[in-house]
Amino acid sequence: MFDIGFSEMLVIAIVALVVIGPERLPKVARTAGHLLGRLQRYVSDVKSDINREMQLEELKKLQSEIRESARNVEQSLTTEMQAARQALDQTAATATSSHPAPTAREYPTVAEAAATGNAAPASPPVAAADASQPTRTL
Repeated sequence: MFDIGFSEMLVIAIVALVVIGPERLPKVARTAGHLLGRLQRYVSDVKSDINREMQLEELKKLQSEIRESARNVEQSLTTEMQAARQALDQTAATATSSHPAPTAREYPTVAEAAATGNAAPASPPVAAADASQPTRTL
């Protein structure tokens, strides 16, 4: 901090001895040492407070960046969900308009099956791909 050499410190000690006197010099040196220690602790406390404030500011900036990133991700997901929902609605509308609702029944009811002599109503035909699949038993 200060550029004081050994010779300058020796001159300061001799002047202090002459000015203060040999009886009071140890007490003054002790008091000066305590004050210097307090000053050093105060300076280190101020430095640590400044460092904490700087870290707090960095954390606040990082937090705001993360929040902004989360908002951007949320907006993009919302946009993608809306686009997918619109595409699904459009596909559903196209499918219902191209395939009219069935008006006639394909399979007889239980009462019709009983009237014709069948014990159970006819089951829907099994597709060829399904019939070729082997059944699994555990």
